[in-house]
Amino acid sequence: MINSLKVKILGITILITIAAVAAAAWHNLQTQNQMVRQMASQNSRILAQTIRNSITTAMQTGSNHEVITILKNIDEEQSISSPRIFDENGTILISTNPDEVGQSVAALDLVTFRNNPSGFSLLSQDDSLYSSTLPIANSPDCHGCHDPRKELLGIFNVHLSLESLKNLQKQGTEANLVSSVSILIIMIVSLIGFVLYYVDNPIRKLVTAMTQLEQGDFSNASTSIRSSAEMELLAEKFNRMVDRLKSLLDSTVRFESELAVNREKMNHKNKLESMNLTLEERLKEIEHLNISLEERIEDVEEANFRIADLASELEDRNTTLAQTVNRLSTLYDTGLVINSTMDLKSLFSLLLKKALESLGADIGYILLYDKTSNSLHIGDVIGIPSAHYDPNIEIPLAPGGVSNWVVENRAPLLIRNIDDEREFSRMSRLGFARDSVLCAPLFVGDEIIGTLTIANKPDASSFYEEDLELLSTIAAQASVAIKNARLYEEQQQTYLNTVQALVSAIEASDYYTRGHSERVTRFSLQLAKKLNLSENLVKDLEQAAILHDIGKIGIDDSLLHKVDKLTLNDIDRLRQHPLIGMRILEPIHFMARIREIIGQHHERFDGSGYPLGISGDKLLLESRILSVADSYDAMTSDRPYRKALPNHVALSEIQNNAGSQFDPMVAKAFLELASAGEVR
Repeated sequence: MINSLKVKILGITILITIAAVAAAAWHNLQTQNQMVRQMASQNSRILAQTIRNSITTAMQTGSNHEVITILKNIDEEQSISSPRIFDENGTILISTNPDEVGQSVAALDLVTFRNNPSGFSLLSQDDSLYSSTLPIANSPDCHGCHDPRKELLGIFNVHLSLESLKNLQKQGTEANLVSSVSILIIMIVSLIGFVLYYVDNPIRKLVTAMTQLEQGDFSNASTSIRSSAEMELLAEKFNRMVDRLKSLLDSTVRFESELAVNREKMNHKNKLESMNLTLEERLKEIEHLNISLEERIEDVEEANFRIADLASELEDRNTTLAQTVNRLSTLYDTGLVINSTMDLKSLFSLLLKKALESLGADIGYILLYDKTSNSLHIGDVIGIPSAHYDPNIEIPLAPGGVSNWVVENRAPLLIRNIDDEREFSRMSRLGFARDSVLCAPLFVGDEIIGTLTIANKPDASSFYEEDLELLSTIAAQASVAIKNARLYEEQQQTYLNTVQALVSAIEASDYYTRGHSERVTRFSLQLAKKLNLSENLVKDLEQAAILHDIGKIGIDDSLLHKVDKLTLNDIDRLRQHPLIGMRILEPIHFMARIREIIGQHHERFDGSGYPLGISGDKLLLESRILSVADSYDAMTSDRPYRKALPNHVALSEIQNNAGSQFDPMVAKAFLELASAGEVR
């Protein structure tokens, strides 16, 4: 039973179907959970700001008695609770519950405000509600009723229940699971019905007919199959064989009957004319009978050969079905592989490896089409030594090129033997000799973006039409994955451009820090090159250097431009800007490492830095590089409280603080760059 073809087909197909449906259901559940959290956070922010604005408006117009009315109206909502106003020490000033006035708010609400005393602050409690705080500033309109020296009139605090959103998420989860199970059951039942109707049922009919043939029941040995063209042809051939075999046996029986009659006649004739017959005539008759018998034997042998041919044809059909299942499995695996990454370079490499593995080839490469220059550029290459080609080569579209033909005709191409195709040159522009080639176009929508080429089998055999169909299907899958990867990169760049615009806006408003981020970025990249950082780390360092002071958006401009000596409170507020920067970038998930670098760029190697006091190798190498570059530019630039230090003084400070403030290795590399005149 386990060795049955239908069991193997059903088993493999059902396992693939279950895996695909389970993966889709899991992804939908994760997406729903993330959307609920984002909706809750956004609703809490909008709600708190709207209520704060209403309260502020009432206070500015002198209608302070309307504040408690607003809070009571809000408290009537089922999902909103505990609206109140408290002071900076946590004492409740106004509440819908008169008994709370004068008491202290919960410690968690007070911590929520102190985490961000100058702006909106949000904290989740046991995933059941969000606690929001917003400061109410003492604006000039309020100075008639309040002391102008007081910065804050109070802190508005409200709790938003997440129960309704959780119920909505639960309903979505149940609906998702029900639909996934329903789809899975329908697909499995369809697959079982398909195999039973198109494979198992026809084979059973053939086996039944063969059993009747073995038992000599020719009238019931024929069969009729209409489930598929192949099975219908096989049944027709079998019926013809049965009819032919029956005809041969009937002829043999008639011959034997006629022979018996003739013998009786011969005996009777022998008795009447025994004297006239000669031995020679008898021998001729016997010889004639032998010849006829040999002819009948040859007919039987021919029938046996036809039965063997039919059995061979059936075996070929089974082999073809198995190959089809293998190709479907290959395409499914390819889809999983190429959709596992959003990085174009990694995507190209995975795509080529899977295509070479599936088609059993030695060489594969992707060429990207540049419509502006009407030329091709290398996306990735596998199987060709890097010394044989220039990775930055620009390949013009010209006759003799396989990719040129595919781009111009917008169709896949199969070359079984390059020597038989005079239109194409044997030597590729990538420096290898082509024997047999497959090439398929890559599309994004209706626009061709490049080609996928597979060449040369290890045994020097040729590719066939089935191989071209498989490569074309892989190319179609790859085109969708490439489009998604490009959209992902564009989204990342859009996020980065937006945040960079914020940094530029900060620096544009301050003469002293104008151009600071660009200089720090340049120094950091020079140091990264000196220390041989990998390409991925250099990319993260570059973005972190550009954005390292974005947290200053949350610092008061008067404090940033203060000329007088800073107080301890001023210093503590300034030291919050790395944490503010991390919170600003927190919604951008792909900048997680960049966010961590920014949070550490004011840490010291000996652990006495801020905001977390991390030391030594626990600090990211990129943050240690950024610390040296930022400190050097700060020392050599004019600031409101001092003039720029001379270059030699700044370098001396870096040397003297190596091992305490700065990583000794990074400091040494920077000093070497400076002594060589490369710091500029």
